[in-house]
Amino acid sequence: LRRRSQLLAVHPTPTKMSKLLLALALTPAAAFVGPAAASKATSLASEPESRYDFKEGFCLDLPGALEPMGQWDPAGFTADASPNDIRRFREAETQHGRVAMLAVLGFLVAESYHPLFEDVTGPAIDHLTQVRKEYPAFFEIGALAIGGLEVNRALVGWAFPDTREKAGVLNEDYYPGDVGFDPLGLKPTDKAEFDEMATKELQNGRLAMLAAAGFIAQELVNHKPIIETLKLLILLDESEIDKTLGLNLPSGDIPTIELELETGAKDTFFGK
Repeated sequence: LRRRSQLLAVHPTPTKMSKLLLALALTPAAAFVGPAAASKATSLASEPESRYDFKEGFCLDLPGALEPMGQWDPAGFTADASPNDIRRFREAETQHGRVAMLAVLGFLVAESYHPLFEDVTGPAIDHLTQVRKEYPAFFEIGALAIGGLEVNRALVGWAFPDTREKAGVLNEDYYPGDVGFDPLGLKPTDKAEFDEMATKELQNGRLAMLAAAGFIAQELVNHKPIIETLKLLILLDESEIDKTLGLNLPSGDIPTIELELETGAKDTFFGK
């Protein structure tokens, strides 16, 4: 029996190995949350393994840190930050990620076919100006709606600033980004599943923030819709391949394509 115990200690059983691998796989570290229902949030706060049990690890052990980046904080924003500040950083990243995901979708959809205003055309960076000029009431209504959503978020997440010390302080039972909006009931009640969904939302939000910034920068350079720019890039790649292979295919004139990509010159290939 002693010999058997020694062997088991040296060579873990498959069950033990499975538990170990599962524990490693479920060890995230830095993110936020998807939309949530307020009633479920209240019940989760009393569970021992609740997502509200913020730890002392990197970024309070919030989900979101994935390989190969891992605990990514090169500027050291969280090094000396208080737990409240870290949760506020997470709140900001989550909300900006959500806005960026909507923005990327808006670029791709509205530049192809605007679902609200048929006469609003061209690059998306000009759409707001056109809407304000042609439909000023719609812009004002939209601004009020956004303001209402922000007021609701402040009421749900922030402690009432009745003293100077409470200014900018999040409620103890508030999870960053969880404003109680979950009309489809997608928010998991299991902590591990919730962390996985939160990580997916955060990663997609990070990618969308980079994409939206790239879209805006590119349209400021050549003042063309982003899909039109992508078509020109593909055409340029095909033309360079044809030139390298010595093929005489009806692709495109490389200097002209480059000019239209890098400046506001009229698109003679795909422009309307």
